[in-house]
Amino acid sequence: MEDSDIHDGHELRRPLAMTLLSGLYLFFFLLTVSSYGYPIPFFGVIYHDTTAAILVFCDSLICLYLFLGLMKCQSLTWYLLLGYNTFEVVNTLTNMLVITAADLEKVVGEPVDSMRVVANNMSVIAAILLLSGFIFRQRNSFTNRSKYLF
Repeated sequence: MEDSDIHDGHELRRPLAMTLLSGLYLFFFLLTVSSYGYPIPFFGVIYHDTTAAILVFCDSLICLYLFLGLMKCQSLTWYLLLGYNTFEVVNTLTNMLVITAADLEKVVGEPVDSMRVVANNMSVIAAILLLSGFIFRQRNSFTNRSKYLF
């Protein structure tokens, strides 16, 4: 073991919350990568083809960085997580308010229940806000003060 892993004769253990958050953001990364090639809603516009691919690629890189930052307990990642989650809430709200059910029907190719879309979006927003509250309370677990991941 390295000296940095030992403090006063006891091993420092990784907090369970950090392990769970790391797993969650790894899942978000895999989910984002798997959406490559599909249309993506972004701030009230549904993008296709090259633009959608670029947006998914950028989002994938951000999710990968967040995952790696969580694995390293980087303090900068705490701020980035809260910023990313805020961005996701604003994007979801904008999409919900601007994109109509008719727009979604064109993309999906079948009828869309607008009430169900609203309910799903509100559920996503609630989940992100709860996750952000959890991340906010875990700020003491982000102990790595390095500005760089590697």
